[in-house]
This record gives sequence, structure tokens and C-alpha cells, in this order.
Amino acid sequence: MDSILIRGGTPLHGEIPIAGAKNACLALMPATLLSEEPLTLTNVPRLSDIKTMSLLLQSLGVEVSALQDGKVVAMSSHGLASSCADYDIVRKMRASNLVLGPLLAREGQAVVSLPGGCAIGARPMDIHVEALEALGAEIELRDGYLHAVAKSGLKGAIVPLRFASVGATENTLMAATLARGTTVIENAAREPEIVDLATCLRKMGARIEGDGTSRIEIEGVDRLTGATHPVIADRIELGTYMLAPAITGGEVECIGGRLDLVESFAEKLDAAEISVEQTQRGVKVSRRNGRIGAVDVATAPFPGFPTDLQAQMMALLCTAEGVSHLEETIFENRFMHAPELTRMGAEIEVHGGTATVTGVERLKGAPVMATDLRASVSLILAGLAAEGETLVSRVYHLDRGYEHVEEKLSAVGARIERVAAT
Repeated sequence: MDSILIRGGTPLHGEIPIAGAKNACLALMPATLLSEEPLTLTNVPRLSDIKTMSLLLQSLGVEVSALQDGKVVAMSSHGLASSCADYDIVRKMRASNLVLGPLLAREGQAVVSLPGGCAIGARPMDIHVEALEALGAEIELRDGYLHAVAKSGLKGAIVPLRFASVGATENTLMAATLARGTTVIENAAREPEIVDLATCLRKMGARIEGDGTSRIEIEGVDRLTGATHPVIADRIELGTYMLAPAITGGEVECIGGRLDLVESFAEKLDAAEISVEQTQRGVKVSRRNGRIGAVDVATAPFPGFPTDLQAQMMALLCTAEGVSHLEETIFENRFMHAPELTRMGAEIEVHGGTATVTGVERLKGAPVMATDLRASVSLILAGLAAEGETLVSRVYHLDRGYEHVEEKLSAVGARIERVAAT
């Protein structure tokens, strides 16, 4: 199993290109199931999760071709061979559940294994099930699989979500495009990835209004066409690399980044004495004079502070002047990186959903272990700022969400390398 070795203490200078959004792409790819015509995505990130989604779609009979070194994915669902998403693939990635809505809308039936992914809480499927049942589906859980059928097709309805779930919003949005009549999703998620999906679906002929707000209205159509669509920039990768010069010193411009994707996050950086500037080419970040300032953070659905940047922010605040509090409101079990950071000299106390971080002047390199995708990159950030060497093991998580992380950080002066398993 590969590890990442970091020799810390070097300020970073230069440019880091920001890839297409993993979470957007993983919702856009299942949209191909809604049409017999080709769907082509550009600006695709080259990640293991994208390969997993490709394998899942291929198992259903979708033709998937990776072009231009994987940055373009062309798909065609003109001849589906199956409506069953098997456990062996679905267990690797939670986003696999996003085939449920499109399969129901197109085929009138679907059998989808309960999903896997990072171990950061239960993240149940009940909100997805309730939403699709509101559209007329009959769904039952048997032997670890959701068996769904819509004998008379899906019908438009008012769908109030108990929680503004991104995945449930995406599943319902895609299903509703081919439902008869009008669907209104209330308490819909507002994330940029939702807007990107709706934009793509409109290119395919869907009638959607209100994406980006908590009320999305979809008027069902008889069929959707093909389209070509560029994936938006990854706001989580953007936020992660914005933290690199913040934690090490120096100045880095994140090419292709947009501040409107990370506004609440950027506000916290500003409060922590980090300079953040939108440029013509991206987002430029540098530390102001002196130590980082302590700030309090509470995760929340968009446009609030992203849960997927909480671990990385904790790494930054480990060296802040004063005491910071981080409250995790989205997922339980998402402070598993805290014990690893304490191995590097951080002072962190976790009580339930709140972590109290007392800043230290300097972290120290140590052998640490990644527990999930975002935790793995938080340990890399900490290693960049630490004295000595940090060895991060179990970095297979990292490859699910970050494209060529060692190359991108090395290009701005980081001393980082991948150590192959022996």
C-alpha cells in the first residue's frame, strides 16, 4: 500500500491547476442513463472514483470511452443491458447510488446495492427512498439491495426533503426529468454541483427552474437528447490547495478557481489573517504578516462552510495563535484525523461533534495514517508545515479525490513524494 513522504518547512510559490469537480462529475455521469443519445463530459478529473463510476455504468450496458488522457469521457446508453447495480462495484463508492433515480425513470425498475465509500458516518439512503416513493416508485430493501419499481412510470409530485441532501436532490432531480407532470423539490440542496447537473440536464432538453435555491421545479418531458458539457471546477480541491500557502507561507495562485464556489470558506481564511484574491486566472492566496489567527468553524450545507474542508481547516488551525473550535454538523465520525494530528504535536480535544484546537507554534513530522479521503490530505497539509519528515500511510483514499497531488504540490516547491509499497 503506497505512502506519501513529506519533508516540511518550505514556503510554496507558483501555480496549481484546479481539476474538474469529482462530486459534480459523479452526478453527471449517471445522467447518461436518461437518454439513448451520447453524453460527453469535458474537464473530467482523472480519479479512481471516476473509473469506478465508469465500471458501474459499463456493467449496466453503457458504452464509456475515456479520451484526451482521461479528461474527456464519452458515454452512450442506447442499449442498456441491465438495471442492477452490483455490490462488488457499488461498495467502493457512495455516489454509485446516483444510478437509482435515472434507472427508475428510464427503465421503470432498478436494483441497487447499498453503497460504500469513506467511513464517516451512516449517511443512510432513506431520504433518497422517500423522495423516489413520492414520485410513485415502490422500493423495498432485500439482502442489502434496494429493489425499486415504478410499474406505471414516475409521476410528478411535491417532494419535501427532511434534510437538504445533495445525493437525494440529485437522484430526485434526474428521476423527475422523465416523470409525467411537474415535480417540486422542497428543501433542495443548493450546492454548485446541483446547479452544474441541472445545467447539463437542460442541455439535454430537461425543463428545470430554481436550481441553486431550496425550491427546484421540474416539468417532465418524454425524452432527453445527448449533449456535451464541461464539469465545473472542484471547490474542495480549490479549498485544499488554497490552504497550502496558508499553512506553509508563500503565495500560490489556484488556476481555474472561483471564489463564488468557496465564499464561506474564504471568509474564514480572511478572518485567520490569510489574503485571498480573485484574479483573471483563478484565486491567489498568501499568508499575511505573523501567525495564523484562531477562528471558529461550523460546517453546514452550501452556502455554509463545507464539511469536506473541515479536516483540512483543522490542520491549518493547529498552528494558529489562540484557541479555535470546529463544529461538525453534517457527518458523525468525521474527526478521525484529530488523533493523527496530535501525533504531530497538535493540541486537539474532541467532545461529540466539536473539536477544540489550541494552536502550537510548530508541528513535528511523524508517521501517520489516513482514515478517509479528506483526512488524508489534511495530514499532507500538516506535513508541509511540520519540522522534519511526515509519512502518511493508507493513501489509497487520496487517489479517490485528488488528481496527481504530489506533482501539483512539487511544482510549487513542496518536498513531497509517493513511496511505493514493497
